[in-house]
Amino acid sequence: MNSKATTDTAQISYSGLSQRLVSEQLLSAASAAEIVKTARESGVTLVEELVQSGHVPSQPLARLVSEEYGVPMFNLDQMVPEEFATHLVPASLIRKHRSLPLFRRGNRLFIALSDPTNKPAVDEFKFATGIATETIVVDHEQLGRVIDDVIAKQDEVFDGDIEDFTSAEDFLPDMDVEDEAEELDLNSLADDAPIVKFVNKVLFDAIKMAASDIHFEPYEKEYRIRIRSDGILREVVRPPKGLSPRLAARLKVMARLDISERRAPQDGRIQLKLSKNRSIDFRVSTLPTLFGEKIVLRILDPNSARMGIDALGYEEDQKTLYLSALEKPQGMILVTGPTGSGKTVSLYTGLDILNEPERNISTAEDPVEINMEGVNQVHVNPKVGLNFAQVLRSFLRQDPDILMVGEIRDLETAEIAVKAAQTGHLVLSALHTNSAPETINRLLNMGIPAYNIASSVSLIIAQRLARRLCENCAEDETNVPTEALRELGFTDELLANATIKKPVGCNQCRKGYSGRVGIYEVVAITKEISSVIMDGANTTTLEKTARDAGFYSLRAAALKKCAAGIIGLDEVTRVTVD
Repeated sequence: MNSKATTDTAQISYSGLSQRLVSEQLLSAASAAEIVKTARESGVTLVEELVQSGHVPSQPLARLVSEEYGVPMFNLDQMVPEEFATHLVPASLIRKHRSLPLFRRGNRLFIALSDPTNKPAVDEFKFATGIATETIVVDHEQLGRVIDDVIAKQDEVFDGDIEDFTSAEDFLPDMDVEDEAEELDLNSLADDAPIVKFVNKVLFDAIKMAASDIHFEPYEKEYRIRIRSDGILREVVRPPKGLSPRLAARLKVMARLDISERRAPQDGRIQLKLSKNRSIDFRVSTLPTLFGEKIVLRILDPNSARMGIDALGYEEDQKTLYLSALEKPQGMILVTGPTGSGKTVSLYTGLDILNEPERNISTAEDPVEINMEGVNQVHVNPKVGLNFAQVLRSFLRQDPDILMVGEIRDLETAEIAVKAAQTGHLVLSALHTNSAPETINRLLNMGIPAYNIASSVSLIIAQRLARRLCENCAEDETNVPTEALRELGFTDELLANATIKKPVGCNQCRKGYSGRVGIYEVVAITKEISSVIMDGANTTTLEKTARDAGFYSLRAAALKKCAAGIIGLDEVTRVTVD
């Protein structure tokens, strides 16, 4: 900053701002002249010298800087930390320049700083993100506090040493390290140390967030990574687009996939060791897209199957129905719902309850999502002719007590499962339907005779997952008229004892939500419902019969959770249909 051009520019800037400080009686003329001189000699801007010296209070200084340079001023208290665009840049850049990326609007990134004349900071943010930047002036004391809090929270996401998790043994305990090293010599992209650390950090952060899946997505001009937490996808970082092949290569090596195959989808698995007694599995799926390979990792935590039925969110009467069905020596329990609704956890929770040494339990899955000790698990592979139906036939020749079918997809599988349920076996399985009554019609449409359904199916569970309100910050909802609540489905009985709450947001949650809870419709096949099935009734008739028998719908179950202050009104309408 010793060039004449730079000095001249500084003189012009110093003159305007220093005069304003004197006219506002924030500095004496002598003090202003001294500070201007010190700034010139130190080669820093006047604003930086004022911030460092502390001669002017931070709030009026920010106001004058905003007015003098024509840059808008912003109060950081108007945003919650989760809304800051810190995922777009490394924390080291925020520390270096004491500047904070606030938010992105279209193709512009807005940066909060106390000195809008800090051109190097603006240029580095632009270079790191590849996005045009705009500056916003912020009170430097407030900015410092917020940056310290943001960086502290980022550091808390991973409280271990990342260097401890960069060896092949940590990610591929079953692979010979020398074999992997040989492969990496041929594919050095995957062995780039910064890439290894970056991928490890993303995986650990996702685990800390209790995420269900991670999406690595290449586009024409950018690359983004999103994490699904509490059922909602949110963007966490946008690494440079040029890293796309390196990230794909690293993930494929970890999943033991063909690193040279980029034109066809591949499926694999990563096992991440957290400790000697705990590991997390990632199911990996690659897909060639227009601008590179999209890779999705689904996080499979074996501990989720051992949470216990009390932690899943069943109402007491629903839990009793499920446990009663599990105690029966034969019959079929069907769990239904869309992808990501928690069907697998419900099924594995049931298996965990049944898993005793005196029982022979076998499962057919595509793929095996959670490894369970004491259970014979088979990964079906249609490519070699090992489909659900073939696996089930083999199971029945091995004297099973309990069978679990990952999903009933076709008539052949359904027929064998029904036959097993009728011949002294307890069968658990999943279907993709929207409600318990629709499950009966789905089986009928597959071609299963009504009398076989009525005699084999003992229980149907339809389910969804709703975001649970944070117990620390949720507030009472007082602005919704009673009539509006009745239109949602609230009965007078529910309203009489309702404690409806709304999300707020605090440092212990994400925008007012913390974790998820199950919403269930549990229907036992009673004599009345069996009779209706035998008569070939449609979904509407089946639903009415279930309600008359006292089995409430998904919407009614969600309203119960809302009335108890567990979920908010928005979640009721988001996850259920009236």
